[in-house]
Amino acid sequence: MERIQKLLEFLKQSEGDSFLQHALALEYIKIGNDKEAQRLFTNVLEKDPAYIGSYYHLGKLHERLGETDKAIEVYEKGMSEAKKAKDNHSYNELLGAREELEM
Repeated sequence: MERIQKLLEFLKQSEGDSFLQHALALEYIKIGNDKEAQRLFTNVLEKDPAYIGSYYHLGKLHERLGETDKAIEVYEKGMSEAKKAKDNHSYNELLGAREELEM
């Protein structure tokens, strides 16, 4: 909880910071608050679609919740953004996650 409190304090100073929101979402996942994590990842990607790391984690969250179609959609959007950014590592990671889910 201490990390969450620190991140919330930092976010008060830098409200729209994608890194801080992403980090906070990961902390919420650790404590089982998937709803808040999903809200934060979604917010990051709506404001900053090029924040590619959030696609993977949001997709995995959808997978855990049994929302396969949503997970695939998130992975595909992330792959598109990774391609635009010429980020082959992220593209391949998202592709792998999607392919594993489709098996």
